[in-house]
Amino acid sequence: MNRVVARSGLVVAGAILAGVWFGGNGATAAPEKDDPAVARARKTVRMLDDVYKTAVVLITDKYVHDEADFPAGSAAIALFSAIEKKGWHSVRLIDVSGEPYDPENVAKSDFEKNAVKALKSGKDYVEEIVERDGKPVLLAATAVPVVMDKCVMCHPNYKNAAKGAAIGSLVYSLPIE
Repeated sequence: MNRVVARSGLVVAGAILAGVWFGGNGATAAPEKDDPAVARARKTVRMLDDVYKTAVVLITDKYVHDEADFPAGSAAIALFSAIEKKGWHSVRLIDVSGEPYDPENVAKSDFEKNAVKALKSGKDYVEEIVERDGKPVLLAATAVPVVMDKCVMCHPNYKNAAKGAAIGSLVYSLPIE
């Protein structure tokens, strides 16, 4: 059956055959990593990652001039909350440095904890396919590196971080459709 799925203002068209994710016993099975639906979910994560990170850099560059200004990271967290409330997907900003800006930004799930370890070891992307409410979901974590000198205005603990080193992560939970 053909379906059109809207994600973050973009329309992703795809054909999904009925019964593709059903095993012989009628139970839902997670799609394989090379499944076209997984490839679409990965592509959506890459697009969202570019949009969110570009927005944070632009906000920081154009609107954050001193510590009294509203931090771009806080704006991003508010955006993530609004997106999740609308039912699109969830994304969380978590700390990788070991010195979180906010205590809420620590790795909580096993996936997040494993992703932090992988990102600290130099990877820039980690993923896992899980099942939630009987449906497949792509969990993905991307590295958030220090990219601007202004970052240390709110995060002085990053002053000695190597440019490009992961100090945080965006963790996505995206339905695979």
